[in-house]
Amino acid sequence: MAATTSPVALAQNSTAHTGTASDSATASPALPTVTPRPQEMTANGGPLRVPSRVRVLLGEGADEPTRKLVVSVLRGAGARQVDVKPLAGAPERKVGELTVVVGRLGDATVTEALKQAGGSLPADAGAAEGYALAAKSGLLGGGSVVLAGADSDGTYYAAQTLRQLAGRRTLAGVSVVDRPLMPLRGVIEGFYGSPWTHAERMDQLAFYGDVKMNTYIYAPKDDPYHREKWREPYPADKLAELGELVEQAQAHHVRFTFALSPGVSMCYSDAADLKALEAKLQAMYDLGVRSFSIPLDDISYTKWNCDGDEAKYGAPSQQAAAQAQVDLLNRVQKEFLEEKGAEAKPLQMVPTEYGDVKESPYKETLRKQLDPDVEVMWTGTDVVPPKITVEDATKAAGVWGRKVFVWDNYPVNDYGQSEGRLLLAPYTEREPGLHEQLSGLVLNPMNQASASKVALFGGADFAWHDTGYDADRTWKAAADYLAGGDARTARALLAFFDTQHLAPTFGEHPWQPQAPELARRLTDFEAAWEAEDKARAVRELRPYAKLLASAPEQIRDGVEDKGFAADSEPWLKALDLWAKALLLTLDGLDARLEHNEERSSQLFAKADELTKEAEKIQTIPGETRPEGPVRIADGILDKFIKNANALH
Repeated sequence: MAATTSPVALAQNSTAHTGTASDSATASPALPTVTPRPQEMTANGGPLRVPSRVRVLLGEGADEPTRKLVVSVLRGAGARQVDVKPLAGAPERKVGELTVVVGRLGDATVTEALKQAGGSLPADAGAAEGYALAAKSGLLGGGSVVLAGADSDGTYYAAQTLRQLAGRRTLAGVSVVDRPLMPLRGVIEGFYGSPWTHAERMDQLAFYGDVKMNTYIYAPKDDPYHREKWREPYPADKLAELGELVEQAQAHHVRFTFALSPGVSMCYSDAADLKALEAKLQAMYDLGVRSFSIPLDDISYTKWNCDGDEAKYGAPSQQAAAQAQVDLLNRVQKEFLEEKGAEAKPLQMVPTEYGDVKESPYKETLRKQLDPDVEVMWTGTDVVPPKITVEDATKAAGVWGRKVFVWDNYPVNDYGQSEGRLLLAPYTEREPGLHEQLSGLVLNPMNQASASKVALFGGADFAWHDTGYDADRTWKAAADYLAGGDARTARALLAFFDTQHLAPTFGEHPWQPQAPELARRLTDFEAAWEAEDKARAVRELRPYAKLLASAPEQIRDGVEDKGFAADSEPWLKALDLWAKALLLTLDGLDARLEHNEERSSQLFAKADELTKEAEKIQTIPGETRPEGPVRIADGILDKFIKNANALH
């Protein structure tokens, strides 16, 4: 039968279903997991079949990264040929064909196609980075998919959602209306210790695109040209790498923000220093950077770096330091950025007092005199806060005279309390509703770039949709992402994450506990043992012990992100030994229950040998700060194995 469908009526007469017509009235298909969680996502019939040949129609506003992503998704879902054509003047759709329309919400043709495909228009169609998506199957196969963005970013994010709807020769039938709640969402590479490699940064920027982060701030403390040698130009090879990063960021719709930290030696009154700073920023501008930050954290404001500053600003004090900083920052904003035109973004800064909401002469001066366009970063109520509440952020906005931009020091592990740890707990204890008080949220990651993705996954989801955020859901989604969808590997990853769940602060008390799942199972064991149901206690704990024992090999072999396995290798090696010791401990308890005390003693001794071997494993030299012995479910697993020999 000849097709009569126009390019606009992409879903005409295409009631989607997987069974009979009555099935759709009684059962709704399960919604796929999409991260970040969309503001609205509803079922739009059954799945779409992806045929060998797919047609993609591009409207205005669909840029090259979006086109590449859509084609890649369709090929990954089983299409062997993807024909990309302009939307304008496209021929009629054939019966059984899958047609994908990509364009702007403001395009009438795209909007009509969206409606025909069962989609909904956003209430605020002009919201930055917003999009609508509709995917609906046809009666005779194929169907229609429409990706409609409010802007080029929104269209790209629609394609990132499409990626998560794709299965083996299928696409989930859904309707999505979505937009981010926070304007700036991303990562600040702001830790001490070994900076990420160029390859790690390139990979990270691609990952940020996947999770709809739009911000990367380059601020590694141990890049000498960022901090100690801030006056000096980057060598040619490093400058070329930075240029590649800028291009990679643009290709994944990420804003590359270059941070320069001059406060360690800046002479605010010296014209030569001001000229050197602007020259450094100009070199980055010439690479394509349009966003800049001047962090003034971790410096002293009780002394000047030159006599000229005391002559100009008086004796060192909070207020004098603030005045000098205001003069510098306002100059960069007014005389450097604003003169560049609309492309240049407002300046960002990190104040010297960045971790509280207490009034002070320093804060008062910045509040009253700092250019209102300058964005102020804030870490919460401490350097590593156990929580960030709406009330805290409201107070911070009052103190700084503007919405604050949160620099969240999680999962960074460059301080003493994090020695020997990967921080793999979910991103949590940040209160829903924070988007109303924040201009943005960036997370400070670990030295281990790929391992940081676990927490960054949560940060991206929270910043996009904090009012609908589910930390556990996103934690599991992060495992699935790293595993490339392999269920066994994802399960192994979650068990491993649990052994690295402790999240410390600068104080004695962590803000997330260690190994809560393992601790729960050991509590169940102890309860059964004390109830004299000892055989059951051992029997029910053994499967989880086997999971822990098999996890290292499963992760090494099965994880799609090989960088994660490399980052985690010392911890995987240690877990292998600790888990084997746990299994030997259970064997020893079984032998004791069988009244074979000689065999039991041998097994406990072997377990003890393995734990001592595990305790010798160190972090990778030169990669981690601080270095030290790796920790695996410490305070939980080690305690159980040590005390098990006393059980009778």
